[in-house]
Amino acid sequence: MVQIIRGVVPLKEEAAEHSTLPETIAALERLSRNYWWSWSPDGHAVFRDLDQEVWDLCEHNPRRLLKEVPQYSLMRMATDPVYIERVGRVARAFDEYMASGAETWAARQARALTDERPVAYFCAEFGVHHSLPLYSGGLGILAGDHLKSASDLGLPLVAVGLLYHHGYFRQHLRRDGWQEEAYHQINVGDLPMQLVRDGEGEPVRIELFVRGRNVNVQAWRVEVGRVPLYLLDTNVEGNNEIDRLITGHLYGGDRETRCVQEMVLGIGGVRLLRRLEVEPHVFHLNEGHSAFLTLELTRELTEAGVGFDEAAARVRSRCAFTTHTPVAAGHDEFLAALIEKCFGEGYWSALGLSREEFLNLGRAGGGDDEELFGLTPLALRMCRSSNGVSKKHGEVSRELWNKMWPERHVDEVPITSVTNGVHAPTWVSPLLRALFEERVGAGWAEVLHDADAWSRAVARIPEEELWKVRRLQRKRLVAFVRERVYQSRLRQHGPGSYAESALGMFDPDALTIGFARRVAAYKRWGLILTDPERLRRMLLDAERPVQLVFAGKAHPQDQGAKLILQQIAQWKMDPEIMQRAVFIQDYDQEIARQLVQSVDVWMNVPRRPLEASGTSGEKVAINGGLNLSVLDGWWLEGYDGRNGWAVGEEGLSETIEEMDRRDAESLYKALETGVVPAFYERDERGVPRRWVEMTRRAIETLAPAFNSDRMVRDYTLRVYLGE
Repeated sequence: MVQIIRGVVPLKEEAAEHSTLPETIAALERLSRNYWWSWSPDGHAVFRDLDQEVWDLCEHNPRRLLKEVPQYSLMRMATDPVYIERVGRVARAFDEYMASGAETWAARQARALTDERPVAYFCAEFGVHHSLPLYSGGLGILAGDHLKSASDLGLPLVAVGLLYHHGYFRQHLRRDGWQEEAYHQINVGDLPMQLVRDGEGEPVRIELFVRGRNVNVQAWRVEVGRVPLYLLDTNVEGNNEIDRLITGHLYGGDRETRCVQEMVLGIGGVRLLRRLEVEPHVFHLNEGHSAFLTLELTRELTEAGVGFDEAAARVRSRCAFTTHTPVAAGHDEFLAALIEKCFGEGYWSALGLSREEFLNLGRAGGGDDEELFGLTPLALRMCRSSNGVSKKHGEVSRELWNKMWPERHVDEVPITSVTNGVHAPTWVSPLLRALFEERVGAGWAEVLHDADAWSRAVARIPEEELWKVRRLQRKRLVAFVRERVYQSRLRQHGPGSYAESALGMFDPDALTIGFARRVAAYKRWGLILTDPERLRRMLLDAERPVQLVFAGKAHPQDQGAKLILQQIAQWKMDPEIMQRAVFIQDYDQEIARQLVQSVDVWMNVPRRPLEASGTSGEKVAINGGLNLSVLDGWWLEGYDGRNGWAVGEEGLSETIEEMDRRDAESLYKALETGVVPAFYERDERGVPRRWVEMTRRAIETLAPAFNSDRMVRDYTLRVYLGE
């Protein structure tokens, strides 16, 4: 019998590990095994303060830190009464948090969801923390925030993903600005995860028939507060060498690799939950990557004697689907021959279907032999509810998939929306968190749920205090930029003077604009460069300078995106521009945290309507930064004319070229007549009153509406408990 989800047997070889931690701070060992520390007050700091240098070398991984911290550093802090008390305070808060399940929002509002009947949340990537590199971008970060809010709300939820042994790539730009990629092996022994074992202590294994052979899959468990995250892993001794690489790289390999990864996630995920004796109340497919789980649930019923139509109806009643992609080309599709190769005839026979009937499950139209097998049509067909991730994205998705319901008007297509949000305790800066605790109260994250109470509380924060926090955050960002560029130049082995010059770049008092996201053509990285001389005048203005911070990765196989990135990299090499524009390499969750907490303005200029949501701007808003964005995704819902700036108009232009031209002019005009004057207009105390009022307005109006607690509550009441 397999041990249930709340009590997995720990690895024996790990049980004695770090037992020699000094007793005064022994609780650090326990804290390091649950990612709750990453969003708790003082959680980062109690580990960091053991040894700042080792903490950075360990990439903020507390498990590695406890292994590698020098003995003297350890004992110095273990005999520091102030530090001992801090560790004890964090440990007590953790114990109270984990024990307070009966007092949570979900315990009061979602009683149908229990540990025995939880939500099963499937996703191809999870961005819980940058020390667990199982994410590439927004989808994974959103999934990580979803788990954290589910934990905070006490929502019974079990998450299922894949353990990618090489994670996503690490980025390096050559001297000519061309992106190069490197993959690093993840050492599971350095991470807070445990191999899932049965009651006898043996690893739990499930089996899939993939590409004509059996593949064994094991699972690892990661604790995210109260939520368990299970990561499936095919790197198992005895598997074919090719199959061991199925869970090698996130979004790596060819179409066949992607297909079998998604089989492991969907089919393997269901089989794992069965072994763990978990019977979900609802299966949440976060994007189409896990859509094969609906086939596995149906197969269980057909092999028990239920006809396919009845089985599919039962499965549909228990599955919910969230789509994150606003264009058809972004959805996973496979050639029929590849589906046949990966599944084999036996699978659709077990469903009681012919080859064509099976393939038509993944075809939007059905009946067209040339149409590819798509996971989004499969999910839309096999789930009781489907939603986009903003109101506009819901509208776009209804238009995109109207072809599946040709008899219906576009407004009647059964795709709704739940707008994305971000996990406020994870993304808020320490300084602003302290200000919220002082002015709103220790339970500020709870007050955030009440928009009126939150607005009244934020209105009481003095403008001088808010501006002081914002100034200090910007100064920290400038220091971070200088250090990152300095270290990057040192690694290039160029002249020492070139590296040293990085320590004087940027102005801590200058208007700082951030632009960080995946590099793709529709994101329009080059829009700001449409008129280089006009931009140059803004950047180098002696009285009112502007500085730009860029960060982002191009997909390794997207040569066009790499050319876009190279254009940005080469432009900023101008000796004068170099002092006002920088590209931070190897964009990850930690760099994102530094940027969203500290930039004055967040710029986002994708082509409408291709921004499904855009959660990075929401992270900026909770920190009092202002958004300068096109009216698309979440900003179309959040912008009120007083909490940031809009680029372009909501409607669409006739051509892409015309849209780009109009939006570029709108962007420059917003900067020249709105953003820059508001930032540099100061009173006799040196405070930009109009700017700070917009900052306050952003925090008041956007933080309550665009946080992941609100998002998860919406999913719970409208999707998980819906029929």
